Amino acid sequence: MLPSVPSAARHAIARYRTHQDLRWRRVPPIRVHPARGSSTVYYLVPDVTTPHGGVRVAYRHVDCLNALGQPAAVLHDTPGFRATWFPNSTRVVDTRSLRLGSDDLLVVPEVYGPWMHTIDPAARVLVFNQGAYLTFDALDPARTGDGSPYRDIARLEGIMTVSRDSADLLSLSFPDVPIDIARPVVDGSIFHPGPEPGREAFAYVLTRRQHERNQVLHVLRSRGLAWQPVPLTGMSETEVAQTLRRSAVFLSLSDRDGFGLPPAEAMASGCYVVGYPGGGGEEFFDPDHCAPVRSTAELVRALERAMTTSPAELAAAGARASAAILGRYHEDGLRQDLQRIFAPLVPGR
Repeated sequence: MLPSVPSAARHAIARYRTHQDLRWRRVPPIRVHPARGSSTVYYLVPDVTTPHGGVRVAYRHVDCLNALGQPAAVLHDTPGFRATWFPNSTRVVDTRSLRLGSDDLLVVPEVYGPWMHTIDPAARVLVFNQGAYLTFDALDPARTGDGSPYRDIARLEGIMTVSRDSADLLSLSFPDVPIDIARPVVDGSIFHPGPEPGREAFAYVLTRRQHERNQVLHVLRSRGLAWQPVPLTGMSETEVAQTLRRSAVFLSLSDRDGFGLPPAEAMASGCYVVGYPGGGGEEFFDPDHCAPVRSTAELVRALERAMTTSPAELAAAGARASAAILGRYHEDGLRQDLQRIFAPLVPGR
């Protein structure tokens, strides 16, 4: 047996991890300059090199705003940095060369929460919260004031989020702050059903409910259900879509998710989705074409029912799910949402 880690060492490791987590959440220094008479929207995005759904969403918003005639750009800290794990020609600028005007609008993601109090008080800020359940994760309630982190922002214009569930939760936390929803987009040119029903395989992501996933895999094996588990890891967006089309079932392990893009993309790809809505997914987990669950036992039983259902029946449910997702979470709808949200926020539009 391996020796146990002493309590003092465990606390030291936890403090180090907390320190490291807080370091990357620091808001880069951004000085505000006098108004220029025309307003640009800047989406502050962390300099991350691995796939993160929130980064992809910010880039898409900037593209949509520019297409609507509203000048916008992604704002990275490092000069020359750009997300490269998906194709894009999005306008990108850096904090070192930026001259943010007092009439510009800075869109700040929720991950910077612990350091939002350091934002220049002259900056107009719209918080973009894609993870409502994570809003307070890095904050100590004994050391923060009421309404932190957002009430620490001097010129807070509002909160933008991604689902009805998130908007409901955020309205309880910040009842006097305007909240609006910009729908996520599932790209139908990438995520769509294939010509044939998926094989006897179930796909899943690795970043949620790891212990429960391990238990479920063992229980399925003990019950003689030999479908192939397919972890979606180390893949490009296109490779993920191809893998989903080849899988009859998607195992949703969503947990405290603002929206839950993986199960939505799986539905769009024609998978029969079994598992947890995870909060944000409540608005699209329709029992007509998927199997929402609330416990591990329910999850195992629902997977077993799916694995003993005919391929044609699963494919038909997957086709209904795809039509529902692609008919709602599309770019035209997002542009309408952004037009509604930004029109009153950007002077001169």
